Amino acid sequence: MLLALNASKNALPACIPNPPVGCVLVKNGEVLTEGFTQSIGGNHAEAEAINKYSGSLDGVTAYVTLEPCAFEGRTPSCAKMLAGSNISKVVVAVTDPDPRNNGKGIYILKASGVEVMVGVAQEPVMEFIAQYLGQS
Repeated sequence: MLLALNASKNALPACIPNPPVGCVLVKNGEVLTEGFTQSIGGNHAEAEAINKYSGSLDGVTAYVTLEPCAFEGRTPSCAKMLAGSNISKVVVAVTDPDPRNNGKGIYILKASGVEVMVGVAQEPVMEFIAQYLGQS
């Protein structure tokens, strides 16, 4: 998760007003790729990481600093994209307080059979991301 946190810092300042989010894909203990939120209207961290990887996503764990978005806005729903990708597990540092999310992304993942773990490295991620939440 700390690699995802480091990746999220690369999103600034271009991602504003969206929060800077990082995503790292891992399989069998090996980092496959990483992504971070692009400028407004561009890919979110999860889509960026998946688009950079060309192999099978079976058995892959996605480490994401903020709950994947449940809603469609300027971009498709990251939770729905992850749920349809064959990723087996999503590890989330912080639940998104945005009322359009706020647990809905986690629900979408779990309802699709994806294992979800929430709260990993929550403190360092929240320390970094808190000032950017609620701006979008």
